Amino acid sequence: MVALLVRHLSAQQGLLVGRSLDGGTGVLPVGADEQVMNCHLEDLKLLTDYIINVTAVNSLGSSSNFTSFMLEDIVKPDPPVDMRVSPVGFKKLLVEWAPPPTWSNLDIFPLKYQIQYQWETRGTKRTVQLGPYENSRVELKGLTTDRTYMVQVCSMELLGLGECSSWSNAVKVTIPKQG
Repeated sequence: MVALLVRHLSAQQGLLVGRSLDGGTGVLPVGADEQVMNCHLEDLKLLTDYIINVTAVNSLGSSSNFTSFMLEDIVKPDPPVDMRVSPVGFKKLLVEWAPPPTWSNLDIFPLKYQIQYQWETRGTKRTVQLGPYENSRVELKGLTTDRTYMVQVCSMELLGLGECSSWSNAVKVTIPKQG
């Protein structure tokens, strides 16, 4: 199921009318206090172009907008969850995470991941991005002892279709001194 976000065009009472390529029409009432609605389109197919006509109708008239898309182009997974970062060995961190729970059918639609880690040197923020990786565990090597790193992970569809997720919540970890 795909959810499309529809913004209400007027504060007046009205209707949103949508028409699919197969001629089906959906009419949704829009109240004066409603600003955002979700429209769920079911049984959409991969590798298919879709055109949606969204029409807002109210006492001021009507306004239509056509939007086209393919499912593959609008894919955006949620960020990975349950991220753990721990020092392992000398100058290394083990980064582990779980795929987003909202992403079903990993066997059919696998994900790949990117890692971003940051640190500050004399007040200047440095950032390194690595990946993509197909597994949910990566060892970062060659890091500096006694330095604090902020580590994040994002997910994307394996073939690179659509967009990368937002970055996960950052995990802060300090590489211990050898001693």
